[in-house]
Amino acid sequence: MLSWFAEQSPMVQALLGTLFTWFVTALGAALVFPFRSVTRRVLDVMLGFAAGVMIAASYWSLLAPAIAMVEAAGGVVWVPPLIGFLLGGGFLRLVDMVLPHLHLGLPTAEAEGIKTSWKRSVLLVLAITIHNIPEGLAVGVAFGGLAVGLPEASLGAAMVLALGIGLQNFPEGASVSIPLRREGMSPAKAFFYGQLSGMVEPVAGVLGALAVILVQPLLPYALAFAAGAMIFVVVEELIPESQMGGDTNLATMGAMLGFAVMMTLDVALG
Repeated sequence: MLSWFAEQSPMVQALLGTLFTWFVTALGAALVFPFRSVTRRVLDVMLGFAAGVMIAASYWSLLAPAIAMVEAAGGVVWVPPLIGFLLGGGFLRLVDMVLPHLHLGLPTAEAEGIKTSWKRSVLLVLAITIHNIPEGLAVGVAFGGLAVGLPEASLGAAMVLALGIGLQNFPEGASVSIPLRREGMSPAKAFFYGQLSGMVEPVAGVLGALAVILVQPLLPYALAFAAGAMIFVVVEELIPESQMGGDTNLATMGAMLGFAVMMTLDVALG
C-alpha cells in the first residue's frame, strides 16, 4: 500500500492525504452515536491536544522546511517565511471577519462575521470549517512540494503532517457533533454536521498542491502561509475554547501532550 501511494502524483497524494484527514474528522463525529455528551473536562483536553498538534506542525512541518529551502537557494532566510506567515494569519483574519460562524460554548447572539439568520448548527460547523482550510492547505502544500524536487520536501514529512492533522481532527469532529446532539439534534444529523466541517480539507489540499506545482518559487511562502493560518486558529479559537471550562491546567496539559506527539512524529519519522 505504501509503495503504491509513493508512486502516485503529488496531486493525487494531496487528495488522498486530505481525504484521510476528512475521514478522521468523521470518526470523531461518530462519537455522537455511543455518547450523547462528554464532560467539559474531556472536551477541553481534546481541544488543547488539537492546539498542541497544530503548533508543533506549524514549526517542524511548515516553517522549518520553508527556512531551509530559502537558505539552500541562497536568499534572505527570514524574508519569505515572515511574509508567508503574516499573510496566512491575515487571510484567516479576513475570513473570520466575513464568514458567519459561532465558537463552541458561546450563545448564538455572539456569532462572528456578517450578521445572518442562519441556524446555530450551521454557525458551529462553519467555525470548525474555517480552521480546516489551513489544515488542508498545509497537507496539500507539503505533498505539492514533492513535485519541486527539493531535498527539504520529502514524502515521509508530508505523510507525517497528514497523520498529525488527522489526529487533531478527531477531537474537532467530536467538538461539533456532540454539542449538537446535546442540544437535541438526532445522532445521524449531528454526525452529518460534524463530518461536514472536514469536507473543505480535500478542496484546500488539492488547491495548495496545484499552486505549488504551477508556481514552484511559491513553496516557502506557501508553507509559511499555512503555518501562519494555523497559528491564528490556535490563538484565536482553540486555546480560548479549551480554557472556557475553567480547568485551565487540564487543557494546558492536553496542549502539551499534542505538541509532544506531533514533535515526536515529525522528528522521528519526517
